[in-house]
Amino acid sequence: MASHHRFRDKYDLPFVLLSDTEKEVLQRYGVLNEKGGTVRSTFVIDEEGLVIKEYRKVKVEGHAEEVLNLIRDQKKF
Repeated sequence: MASHHRFRDKYDLPFVLLSDTEKEVLQRYGVLNEKGGTVRSTFVIDEEGLVIKEYRKVKVEGHAEEVLNLIRDQKKF
């Protein structure tokens, strides 16, 4: 948890970072693979707590820009 706090503070993030040591959230989102590892995924969750977009088996290159564009488009409505 200490590393999460340092990261959040370093980048002045306005939200809590999750530490899922028991892998409960990973199981609920269906992102555990058969070996118990994590399938790289991104979930965009709105202010009401609803998942508005999910990306499974994410490739790093270009992904952040894709998610930022989605968020910017959502704010237009």
